[in-house]
Amino acid sequence: MQQYERFEIGARVLRENLFFMGLLINILKDHIKWRHQIFKLAKSDIIKTYSGSALGWAWAVIKPTILILIFWFVFEIGLRVQNGAEGIPFILWLISGLVPWFFMDEMITGGTMAYLVYSYLVTKMKFPVSTISTFIGVSKLIVNLFLMAIVVVIFCLYGRFPDIYYLQLPFYILLMFLFFVNWALFAAMLSAISKDFMNVVASLVTAVFWMSGVMFNVRGIENPVIKTLLKFDPVTFLAEGFRDVFIYKVWFWDKPYDCAAFAVMLLLMIILALWSYKKLNKEIPDVL
Repeated sequence: MQQYERFEIGARVLRENLFFMGLLINILKDHIKWRHQIFKLAKSDIIKTYSGSALGWAWAVIKPTILILIFWFVFEIGLRVQNGAEGIPFILWLISGLVPWFFMDEMITGGTMAYLVYSYLVTKMKFPVSTISTFIGVSKLIVNLFLMAIVVVIFCLYGRFPDIYYLQLPFYILLMFLFFVNWALFAAMLSAISKDFMNVVASLVTAVFWMSGVMFNVRGIENPVIKTLLKFDPVTFLAEGFRDVFIYKVWFWDKPYDCAAFAVMLLLMIILALWSYKKLNKEIPDVL
């Protein structure tokens, strides 16, 4: 009897895994089939974001510049915080981790509202809803790549020119994109069903910013429990990864435990995204 129950459990787990694999393959097929529309909608999303104001696209640079200058003044001039990187100006340490955060922040908040903003794609058009989070991610990433190019220019002005470690930039950009597109797919589903979830995310995003390694030196933490927890924080991993490229000059394979922890979180995020898509995909049009 026990062997039969074990067999039933094993068969059920196998069926679930096969279903998730099939679902993932179908989503990837939708992305391939609708790839041209994805890029067109990403372009439209950028235009929509910055249209209607006198300065237009300039806000893509003005807003983050103002935030960077505020943080630089508060932490370096006011609090005299040390960045933990000897010989590196604080402003360089700051922008190398803060600029990627702008993309993460946009995806945490904007990605959560994806289906509400583009409800007409869900209710009035035959459009694969799984691609909505992707074109929003592409839209935000294009703007962030422009900001990252400015970061490279600023480093050059300080006499720190691109080197071989810059080859890691596409790796960290891809990981950042994959994680937060899956987050958007997961969160957009839940927020479309419940506005309470959207409010919870909006309330916690500030805590994520301050408790992750964006604004403080993770390398200076001595508490082993906190250090271990931060290894499983995707925001910390990505912020430190970009700083490894620009400042610390560390290859990602020299941090196997950090990469393994991020891989676990990425896999978990993909599973959650597939789970929410499976459970709620058919209900979303009726709710919206």
